[in-house]
Amino acid sequence: MTDVQFLIAASIALVVSSVALLVRRSRRVDAPTQKTWNVPTQIDPSDLLSGSAEWSIAVFTSGICHVCADVVAKAEALRSHKVSVHEIEYETDRAVHEKYRIDAVPTLVVCDHQGVVRYSVLGPVTATDLWAAVARVRDPASAGDSEQCRKI
Repeated sequence: MTDVQFLIAASIALVVSSVALLVRRSRRVDAPTQKTWNVPTQIDPSDLLSGSAEWSIAVFTSGICHVCADVVAKAEALRSHKVSVHEIEYETDRAVHEKYRIDAVPTLVVCDHQGVVRYSVLGPVTATDLWAAVARVRDPASAGDSEQCRKI
């Protein structure tokens, strides 16, 4: 093989390697898309029949959901004359689920007397977190001053 043929072969190999490297770099796999679940921002108060309660907790559930019963039980612990609790089960209240486009259960929302959702959570929730969230929306001052907490 002559020097010229060697240079041509080396040049071709270099070009092919460079193109292969560029193609490999450009074929990065996109990050998987993340499903976003729908949570209502407003609930029609007539859907909750909360009477004179200032606050309502609505728990959207399904009969086949093993976590839902636990979330409902934790919400029921907060029931009082100021807080009403409503379980909206898919099998019996499908129209309400569809109205608010609920696509994941359990979906829990805490609404004021006008139906404005002030807090929401999808999936399991601890009793402590739920209690604190309801206390926070009922009395924003109960959250305390985070600067004060840092000083302690």
